[in-house]
Amino acid sequence: MNAIDLMIEEHNLIKRMLAVTRKISIKILYNEEVDYNDFNKVIDFVRNFADKHHHSKEEVILFKKMGEVLGERIANGPIMGMLVEHDLGRLFIGNLEASLAKFKAGNSDSRVDIIANAIGYTDLLYRHIEKEDTTIYTFALRKLSKSQLDEIDLACFEVETEATKNRLQDKYITLLSELEAKIN
Repeated sequence: MNAIDLMIEEHNLIKRMLAVTRKISIKILYNEEVDYNDFNKVIDFVRNFADKHHHSKEEVILFKKMGEVLGERIANGPIMGMLVEHDLGRLFIGNLEASLAKFKAGNSDSRVDIIANAIGYTDLLYRHIEKEDTTIYTFALRKLSKSQLDEIDLACFEVETEATKNRLQDKYITLLSELEAKIN
């Protein structure tokens, strides 16, 4: 498996968490019983798996290489767009965390902010993942040389090996499965 195939697999895990996030938000909307602490698990997954683990491979390895090799037009165009969306996702997650804190402090109106930020994040990420899977990654595969793609593979698999030693993937796949079982 190459690094891009690995990143697509990670996208599939992230989309599963987006589905969980949406389901929790719908339960809040319909005033159903919700364990708001599940959002803390979502935030943990997003920050440490989706962002720190997955997005760092994109930002530090793939996107950087694409910008260096394919030029300023790519770096300041589509790659910059992806980076801006990563930052917007971080903003939604930070706002979600702040809204949860307000809710737990007794501000019941914060439920609407929880829903807004959770759904804003899920909508952004679904669209973002689609662009990466169908455009950015395929462009990289077409335009980068085999040796450049091999460099990306090597760098990504070094990150992956370190994460495996720390059981990061197992931890977050287990967390995801537990939330899916609880929410369905």
